[in-house]
Amino acid sequence: MSRIKYYYDAKTCKYERYKRSKWDILLNSLGFVSMALVMAIGILIVFNLYFDSPKELLLKKENQELTLYYQLLEEEVTKMNQMLSDLQQRDDNLYRIIFETEPVPTEIRKAGIGGTDRYKEIKEKGLKQEDLIVSLSQKVDALKRQLYVQSVSYDEVTDLALQKEEYWASIPAIQPVTNEELNLLASGFGMRVHPILKVRKMHQGVDFAAPKGTPIYATGDGVVIAVKTVFGGYGKHVEIDHGFGFVTRYAHMNDFKVRRGQKIKRGDQIGTVGNTGSSTAPHVHYEVMKDGRFINPVNYFFKDLTPEEYDRILELAGKENQSLS
Repeated sequence: MSRIKYYYDAKTCKYERYKRSKWDILLNSLGFVSMALVMAIGILIVFNLYFDSPKELLLKKENQELTLYYQLLEEEVTKMNQMLSDLQQRDDNLYRIIFETEPVPTEIRKAGIGGTDRYKEIKEKGLKQEDLIVSLSQKVDALKRQLYVQSVSYDEVTDLALQKEEYWASIPAIQPVTNEELNLLASGFGMRVHPILKVRKMHQGVDFAAPKGTPIYATGDGVVIAVKTVFGGYGKHVEIDHGFGFVTRYAHMNDFKVRRGQKIKRGDQIGTVGNTGSSTAPHVHYEVMKDGRFINPVNYFFKDLTPEEYDRILELAGKENQSLS
C-alpha cells in the first residue's frame, strides 16, 4: 500500500493531500522500468563474464573430452611410429642382410602422399580445431604410407626366405657317395697328373674311388638335364641343373637310375659307380659348375660333415696326386 503524501498550502494555511498526475505516474513508472532494465543488463553482463551458461558448459565439456581424445590419439600415433621405426630397422639391418639384399631406400620409406588440396574439405569447414585435425590427419596418412611400404617390404622378404629355402635345398652340399670313413676321395680339384697322358692337367672335379655298383646320390635338389653314354671322356654320365647357376656332373657311371627331365631331391640315387669312358679304375668323377665356371666341389661338402671331417676332406683334396680320369 502506497504512502499518502501531504504538502502545506500557504494560501489556505493547511496541509493538503498531494495528488499525483498521470504524467507523474508515467514518468515514475518509466524511471522504475529503466532502472530495473539497467540493473538486469548489468547483472546479465556480470553473470556472463563470471558464469557459463548450460550450453557453454556442455560445449566446454565436449571440448575437454575431444582434447583428451586427441592427446590419446597423438600418443598412440607416436607409439605406432616408434614401433614402425623398430620394424624398419630390423628389416634393413637384419632380415635383408640375412637374405643378402639391399635395404629399402629412405626416400621410398619417407615418401609423402601428394596433393596440396588433400585436406581442403577439412579446412573449408572452418573448424576451430582445424590445425589440430589437419596435423593429426597428416601424421596418420604418413603412418599409413610407411606401413604400406613396410608391408610390401615384408612380402619381398617372405619371397626371399622362400627362395633361400629353395636355394639351400638346391646347392650341391653333400658328397655323391657314402663316405663315412672319409677314405674314398682319391683325387682333388686342381692341377693333377692325367692317368693316361701322364702330364699335369687341370682336373675340374674330384674323384671318389668306390667298388663298382656303389650307389651315387644327387647332391642337391634339381632337374636331370643330361643322361649320356660316350665311349671316351666321361663315359656314362649324368648332369643335374640345380638352379641358381649350379650344375653338377657325375661321370664314369656303371648304370643310370634317372631319366632326362626328371625332378630329384638331394640324396636320391641317380646311378651306380662304374669304370666307363676314360677311367683307370672304378670311381665317380664329380664336378660342380657355378654360372658356367668349374669350382672346387669340396667347398660345398658341409651338409654331412662335422668341422673336423671337413678339415680332413680339405687335406685329402689338397694332395697333388694322379687323378683316376
